[in-house]
Amino acid sequence: MKHPKEERTFVILKPDTIQRSLVGDIINRFEKTGLKIVYMEMKVLDKDRLWMHYDKNDTWFEEKGAGHIDNLKKANLPIGKEAIEYGKDIIRGLVSFMTAGPVVVMVVEGNGAIGVVKKLVGSTEPATSDVGTIRGDLTIDSYNIASLDNRCVRNLVHYSDQSSEAEREIKLWIGEEKLLKYKHVNEAILYDVNLDGILE
Repeated sequence: MKHPKEERTFVILKPDTIQRSLVGDIINRFEKTGLKIVYMEMKVLDKDRLWMHYDKNDTWFEEKGAGHIDNLKKANLPIGKEAIEYGKDIIRGLVSFMTAGPVVVMVVEGNGAIGVVKKLVGSTEPATSDVGTIRGDLTIDSYNIASLDNRCVRNLVHYSDQSSEAEREIKLWIGEEKLLKYKHVNEAILYDVNLDGILE
């Protein structure tokens, strides 16, 4: 059983982060909270592995496709296919976007890492994400515009929002053996019970 301060989450800084030169700013936000980077690599993602990463089934495709059809109806646009195909288009669009250029793959660790990253990144849709979050401050894309333009939302960051997902995604993309184990000086001020040695 791991201590809560060893919680990890998997993060991808998406192609829009790289193209907009926001990598340093976003990493800085993670580090300022006290999270520790235990893995980082710049790479181009593999399409087949991305389909495994998103791990969706027909029920999900049908549900999301039905939502897309509702948006088309509201905009008085034609409906050209079944809901399931519109649902699959969501993942097709994500795969196309996520392989359009390099990304930065990271694993960050620290007390409540998943919740901390979720709070920092903000809600999935940038247009409705809170001010002060990465998505709220750094981009203005929306579901509606992305849907009408037949593309995925460009929201800068992917992160695992559950412990089980973090484990699955770390295994899929990296492997536990590649994660670094090291002490960071920040850990003393964050976690040392007695703050031993500050006063001489």
